[in-house]
Amino acid sequence: QVQLVESGGGLVQPGGSLRLSCAASGFTLGYYAIGWFRQAPGKEREGVSCISSSDDSTYYADSVKGRFTISRDNAKSTVYLQMNSLKPEDTAVYYCAVDLRVGSSCQGSHPLADYWGQGTQVTVSS
Repeated sequence: QVQLVESGGGLVQPGGSLRLSCAASGFTLGYYAIGWFRQAPGKEREGVSCISSSDDSTYYADSVKGRFTISRDNAKSTVYLQMNSLKPEDTAVYYCAVDLRVGSSCQGSHPLADYWGQGTQVTVSS
């Protein structure tokens, strides 16, 4: 059974940092492209970052490039999103998602998602 469980969200002041985690189970993490989306109230879902299966290439939305870093620990079956220099416009629910086609690649700044986590709230406010 495929499961993605996000954690690490919370309230942070502008300029602060958070690290999101996505614990994956039911599949071998390193074989698939996996990444993060976010959705703010009243806005469309946005692909934030992705890491591919083949060579661990990473991709980012322009809005987060240089501030966010995606990584994964295959031994722990966990994907991380390190978020630095946070801005109020980063406020959103962040979702982890995976493309369960073997050898899958990122589609720009996000995977072609088959499965989603439940999301974790990130609020950037003073």
